[in-house]
Amino acid sequence: MNPYSNTGSIQTGNTQVNPKTYGSQALQNTQSRYGVDPRTVQHKDPTDLNEVLSFDKVLQRKNEVYGNKTEAQKAYFQNQKNTSPSSRHKSPLDALTDWIYNNLFGNQKNEDKNHPQSGGNPNQQNDVNNTAMQHLSTNVASHQVAAQQIVGQTPMQRRIIESTKELLYDETISVQDKIAPVSLEVDYNDLKINDMYLRTICVIDYTKMYPGILEGLVNYEEPIDISMYYYPIDTAEIIAKIRRKIADLEAQLNLDLESGRVPNAYVKVALQDALRQQDELASGVEKYFHYAFYITIKASTLADLNNLTARIFSDLGSKEMKMKIPTLKMDNAFKSSLPYGFDRLKLTRNMDTSSIAMTFPFTSSDLSQDKGILYGVNTYNRGLVVFDRFSMPNANMVVLASSGGGKSYFVKLEILRSLMLGTECIVIDPENEYEQLARTVGGAYISFSQDGAHKLNPFELPAGADSNEDELRLKELSLQGFFKILFGALSTRGVSILDRAIRMAYREKGITNDKATFVNEPPRMEDLYKILRAMEEAEAQDMALKLERFLVGSAAGIFDKQTNIDINNKFTVFSIRDLSEELRPLAMYLMLDFIWTKVKRNRKRRILAIDEAWLLMKYQDSALFINSIAKRARKYYLGLTTITQDVQDLLSTDYGRAIVTNSSIQVLLRQSPVAANTLGSTFNLSEGEKVFLQNAQPGLGLFFAGNNHVSIQVLASPSEHAIVTSNPVELEKLRQEGVIIN
Repeated sequence: MNPYSNTGSIQTGNTQVNPKTYGSQALQNTQSRYGVDPRTVQHKDPTDLNEVLSFDKVLQRKNEVYGNKTEAQKAYFQNQKNTSPSSRHKSPLDALTDWIYNNLFGNQKNEDKNHPQSGGNPNQQNDVNNTAMQHLSTNVASHQVAAQQIVGQTPMQRRIIESTKELLYDETISVQDKIAPVSLEVDYNDLKINDMYLRTICVIDYTKMYPGILEGLVNYEEPIDISMYYYPIDTAEIIAKIRRKIADLEAQLNLDLESGRVPNAYVKVALQDALRQQDELASGVEKYFHYAFYITIKASTLADLNNLTARIFSDLGSKEMKMKIPTLKMDNAFKSSLPYGFDRLKLTRNMDTSSIAMTFPFTSSDLSQDKGILYGVNTYNRGLVVFDRFSMPNANMVVLASSGGGKSYFVKLEILRSLMLGTECIVIDPENEYEQLARTVGGAYISFSQDGAHKLNPFELPAGADSNEDELRLKELSLQGFFKILFGALSTRGVSILDRAIRMAYREKGITNDKATFVNEPPRMEDLYKILRAMEEAEAQDMALKLERFLVGSAAGIFDKQTNIDINNKFTVFSIRDLSEELRPLAMYLMLDFIWTKVKRNRKRRILAIDEAWLLMKYQDSALFINSIAKRARKYYLGLTTITQDVQDLLSTDYGRAIVTNSSIQVLLRQSPVAANTLGSTFNLSEGEKVFLQNAQPGLGLFFAGNNHVSIQVLASPSEHAIVTSNPVELEKLRQEGVIIN
């Protein structure tokens, strides 16, 4: 409220006093110090007298505090005195000091009577001070200048000015004085603190209560303050009131029956509710509370405040709540919303325990953990989605999005941040999207092509294999899956012939079930070709003809050499961009088998990302292999990330659905309408969530973790964005700026 309002009492600290009975000793002190009797001063309102008397204490405190200042401190304050007021920081005490200058000495008879500006004429001095008051009402800055020019020349006023300036820069001033607003205005329906308008809205009634009814307020797009007060009520008192209510309702029903009228249905329902409440209270199932709910909103202009008020009324009105603005009580309403815990309005409503539970506002999903990496921002409440995928029952993840939806961007950002936490990352990259990331972090980038230097032998066996598994048998089964992709569909007879030929190829190299023989040079595809050619079966001859293309034909030079690579880097990328579409599934299967063998040999925290996994999901044997890895990855401290844009193909197969089921984390980014409907039935999405996925911008989507999910916005810093972006326009711009070199 305006501290200078025309009231009958004066506030001094925490005490209200009457200016007529303030105390003779204070008057004598003021007269002896200033040379003026405050009782003869012409005041604008009763508060002036309080300002005179309290300022005597200010000067006394100044002498006590600054009497022991060091020379350096005195020099600092002297420098502040000489600083131009317009260039100095304005404190809340500036306004108080200026008001004293212009209002305190309306009629000075002692030191001011010979002042050259007044000419010894008190009336002229009053006119001068009235001029200063006009400056005060205009603005503080011009008022300060006017105050020093008009009334800052007499000895007494100079003492006040100097003392006040020193007080402004006193480090011992309380925090309350330093943070106090310059001005506070209380109107009928709003407050104005400095330049900010505020209004408190009271919710006084609720037609119905349900879980999450206040969730929208917590996630409101505008900053608001919410205050709730709960007052327990004595159960016996409530039961007595309900008993009287039951008696009234029964009397109404009896009157209807006696008069021959049909009993009022509403009265019967109300009676049943009252009886139920009485039983619940008597048994201790329910208790009653007084509940008060206040919402404080703020805006920079009064028009914006009114618009925000209308929106709050509309939003809460749609939930059948009744609200009111506490007219002429806005100061107490604002105080009730401060974090003091004092309800000065007491606009309460009776609620039982069940209804009170519905008022808990924090019902939005939150996936933030104490440790993990930042995946993005929760669009529901703008909280951070910080998550550790290895804290889930399994660390597998599925990322589904249409082309351009931001799936590779999301995965690259996760890999970059995981590397900083010491997680080893391996990627199968069909489109060369991870090369820039690998070069930046010093990873290994292995590119496969017919003429390239990197080779993988399908028959490679792990040295020092785990003694708990039959590695040779597992390798033979893996090779059957590889050659089924290469040969196409095989009959049962053909599968048997292939199995016999693979075992013969290992025996010719001296490799048996004895793990000591695994150090021998493994067979190559050429050895298998010779064995098949030597067999008499027609199926063997047919398979040998298909192998010729990979030995001496157009596909030669890829799978017919000994392995010359290893995984010995924290970040390894296997690229197959330079291979034809026909050879890519074979290369991806072979890489996956090679990686899985290395993972089983050395358990450590790893992430394996398979980009464009639909290339493998088209074939039953490769889909089975990925599903097997997804099920067993947890045992080897591995998190499998399956990335695909072909949602229909993934979810149309049993293996594809199993991979999704065995992934604790699912990330859904922008989807086509058909894919959104498919995902809606798989993930139980609401209609709103399906529409959200269809219209989502790149980087926006749904993040599922276990039974919870949130809407997420993937965000990267400028430096991270330069590393992980695959937008051709942005990449060209970064090359021109020299950020990336390629």
